[in-house]
Amino acid sequence: MPRLLRIQRVRLCYHRRKTTLRYKLIDETILNLLEAEKYNAWKIIPVLAFLEACPGLGIFASGVILLSVATFLYAEQLATLYQILPLAFIGACLADHLGFYVGRWYGPKLHHTAFAKKRAKLLAKTESFILNHGASAIILGRLMTAIRSIVPILVGISGTSRLRFTVFDIVACTIWSAGLGLLIVGLDKFYPV
Repeated sequence: MPRLLRIQRVRLCYHRRKTTLRYKLIDETILNLLEAEKYNAWKIIPVLAFLEACPGLGIFASGVILLSVATFLYAEQLATLYQILPLAFIGACLADHLGFYVGRWYGPKLHHTAFAKKRAKLLAKTESFILNHGASAIILGRLMTAIRSIVPILVGISGTSRLRFTVFDIVACTIWSAGLGLLIVGLDKFYPV
């Protein structure tokens, strides 16, 4: 095996261990906080749902944290699905609408930047795709974690009407909340009580 390939493989293994340790520390910290504040922990559900879809922050905030907290609350019988899912729905809808209005307010200014002028054809294609396939873009954007915080901004920039976005975002957040509920119930079986 070439030396460079071995060095890259060692770096990759080190990075994986370091990332795994970091996630374990985050999980332990969150679980310790939840244990200490069991009866107020439900208040963090809409905040976490908001953060994972918030423009700018959604790229860095993981939905795994929301899923972990929700599963903990459900497994410890501190909250029911009928309490968790509407809270997550509200946080997700608020974040999507914030992204939509950010795109709507700053979209026209974006078109006049040097970055946008260089990529005018690509932006025009993206906007026409969103206008033609807006419903599926909104729904699929909510369900795909990598682009969840970006799609509402693009939909706002494209000039989609407020009513159309709101209707399809409510449908998307309902589907997302139902999926969250299925994951919570499924993970509850594996959660060590």
